Amino acid sequence: MSTVLITGANRGIGLALARQYATEGAEVLACCRDPAKAGDLKELAASSGGRVRIIPLDVADEASIESLTRTLGDQPIDILINNAGISGLSADRIEAEGYMTTMRVNALAPMLIAQTLYDNLRYSTQKKLVAITSIMGSTSSAAGGKYAYRASKAALNNGMRGLSRAWARDGILVALLNPGYVQTEMVKGQVAFISAEECARGLIARIAELTPATSGVFQDYRGVKIRW
Repeated sequence: MSTVLITGANRGIGLALARQYATEGAEVLACCRDPAKAGDLKELAASSGGRVRIIPLDVADEASIESLTRTLGDQPIDILINNAGISGLSADRIEAEGYMTTMRVNALAPMLIAQTLYDNLRYSTQKKLVAITSIMGSTSSAAGGKYAYRASKAALNNGMRGLSRAWARDGILVALLNPGYVQTEMVKGQVAFISAEECARGLIARIAELTPATSGVFQDYRGVKIRW
């Protein structure tokens, strides 16, 4: 049985991933900032027959990230999915505090989480590290607006690409996946292309087929490569 840890598992893509992995029989470690307010996730955990375990995690808080080590101990993690993220507190205006918060949540937190859970990954069977990124992190496709979000995803891509090379010696595989334009709270009020459920199915398929040849490759949920 695979063990999958998902950040931002209380809604949207994260919740859809948790639900589908649990249905497939995986043990799901579902992380979210405030479990008390995660109604849908609590319902999933209650109906999962013990396959879903909710863990409090504030990815913007380094102490909370470090506490994962104490919470998980030496439990192997086959698939670590860094999904939690924000769209940017000031989407089209460059404002220092909001910009840095976006960078901390979207770019720094996944790197810190990967580092903190390095041994848990290394001692697992599948050894897969996943970053849910965005095509907006591609410099070749960048346009105006959403400056902090674009910069944070570009930084995430670069960092994870580096880990895919540095950790290859330990057999760790790294996936950089653009989920597409998904109907979630992040795009509330806008018309998205796909549902969170459809997106999750594609992401899970890409993760399942991850190999050394595709480790560190920037691609979307359908497996289409994206230019950096």
